[in-house]
Amino acid sequence: MSAADAGPGEQSLISHLLELRSRLLRAVLAVGLIFVALLPFSDGLYSRLAEPLLRSLPAGSQLIAIEVTSGFFVPMKLVFFLALLLSAPFVLYQLWAFVAPGLYQREKRLARPILVSATVLFYAGCAFTFFALLPVMFAYLASTAPAGVRMMTDIGHYLDFVLVMLLAGGISFEVPVAVMIAVILGWVTASQLSEWRGYVIVAIFIIAAILTPPDGLSQIMLAVPMCLLYELGVLMARLLRRRAEADARAG
Repeated sequence: MSAADAGPGEQSLISHLLELRSRLLRAVLAVGLIFVALLPFSDGLYSRLAEPLLRSLPAGSQLIAIEVTSGFFVPMKLVFFLALLLSAPFVLYQLWAFVAPGLYQREKRLARPILVSATVLFYAGCAFTFFALLPVMFAYLASTAPAGVRMMTDIGHYLDFVLVMLLAGGISFEVPVAVMIAVILGWVTASQLSEWRGYVIVAIFIIAAILTPPDGLSQIMLAVPMCLLYELGVLMARLLRRRAEADARAG
C-alpha cells in the first residue's frame, strides 16, 4: 500500500516518520561535517588537550602510547567528541523543531529558555572543568607521586579521564535546570528547596568529593559553583511561581 492509499491517521504517522528521518539525517550530517573539518587538526587539538597535565609535570615530560594504533585513533576519538559537542545546539534545534508543533504555547514558552539554558550551562561546565579544575587536579596528582616514580600517562587513558571529567563538569552545572524542571513538574516547591538547602549543600560536597581527587581545593572549586547554581535555580523557581500566580489571576 502506497502513502497515497493510506488513511488520514496513517498519512499523519508517515509524514511524522519522514520528518523525523529528515531531522536525524540533518543532525548526523552536521556532526559529520564538523568531524571532517576538524580531522586535519586532530594532533594539534590533542596537544592542546594535554596541556593541563603537561604543565604539572617536570620539563620535558610527555605522554606515551602503549597501543600500536593509539597515535592514530585517540586523536580521532577526540575529534569525534568535539564534533558532537560543537554540533549539539544544531542537533537540539532539530529535536526541538520536531517536537515543538505538538506542544501548547505555554509549554513552548517554558521549554525554550530551559533548553537554551541547559546548553549554555553544559558548555560553561566543560570550560570551567578544563581551564580551572583540571590544572588544579593534575598539579595535586603530580605532587603525590612517590619518590623515584615518573608519571608517564597513556594518551588513551588520559583522553578517557578528561572526557569523563568534562561530562561530569557539564552535567554538574545543570543544577538550575534540574531545579526548574522539578518545580515545573510539581515534585517540589521553592519553599521546600529553601528548607532543604543544608542537605543539598552536604550532598553537593559529597558529589564533588567523588568526582575530584582527595584534595580539598578541587573539591571546593567544584562544589562552590554548584551551590551558587542551586541558589540560582531556587531564585528562578520563585520567579516562575510568581509568574504562574500572576497568569492565574489574569486568567
